[in-house]
Amino acid sequence: MASVQHIILVLSGKGGVGKSTISTQLALALRHAGKKVGILDVDLCGPSIPRMLRAQGRAVHQCDSGWVPVYVDQEQSISLMSVGFLLENPDEAVVWRGPKKNALIRQFVCDVAWGQLDYLVVDTPPGTSDEHMATVDALRPYGPLGALVVTTPQPCRPRSQAVSVGDVRRELTFCRKAGLQVLGVVENMSGFVCPHCAECTHVFSRGGGEELACHAGVPFLGSVPLDPELTRSLEEGRDFIREFPESPAFPALLSIAQKVLTEAPARLL
Repeated sequence: MASVQHIILVLSGKGGVGKSTISTQLALALRHAGKKVGILDVDLCGPSIPRMLRAQGRAVHQCDSGWVPVYVDQEQSISLMSVGFLLENPDEAVVWRGPKKNALIRQFVCDVAWGQLDYLVVDTPPGTSDEHMATVDALRPYGPLGALVVTTPQPCRPRSQAVSVGDVRRELTFCRKAGLQVLGVVENMSGFVCPHCAECTHVFSRGGGEELACHAGVPFLGSVPLDPELTRSLEEGRDFIREFPESPAFPALLSIAQKVLTEAPARLL
């Protein structure tokens, strides 16, 4: 971990907002920008990253420095560690109490031979639970920690009853209490891209992420629309950034990655 330059936790106050999607696409975009990236999947009860990167079923090996992460590509530009590699059956449920989860998270941080990395992207479970505190406590000795907060597009007006945005407000409060530097807010599922004409229709409300970022005084990094091609590429473990440059989600994801590249080094000093 001493050779990791920047650490970014991907957070959200609730499940189903696409944290793992943003984590994988951010890692791929950073890789295509010439960076060496690691992904630490601490969503112990829902380890979906191995499937999204077509790495399920791979084995974790030991070396003198500890566990060797799974390399996603031949160039070894993306490395990945997940509890999914430690389960005999990918459908096996992780029924562990807090102390065992916390011990594994500490082992992922301290006993994995990550090597030289420009960025370590940490995919977290929903909420502000023991796993989050264990992750922050384990990572804190290795430098300032950044947070990228994911929400869906419901407006955050006081009377809107937007549950997901309210959950993200609490996540931002957690970041302040835990001493995380918020790099910005990403609004995911911002409209639906028609697979036939590529027009983006705002099925849900819109603007909640940007409004929330403005109210919280943190950067708004961008909006990512729902795209069937993105969903399909995640299910099949394909590189969306490389294979679908014509998708409306492509410039949104690249813009977010570029802002991270620009802002993270300055904010994580």
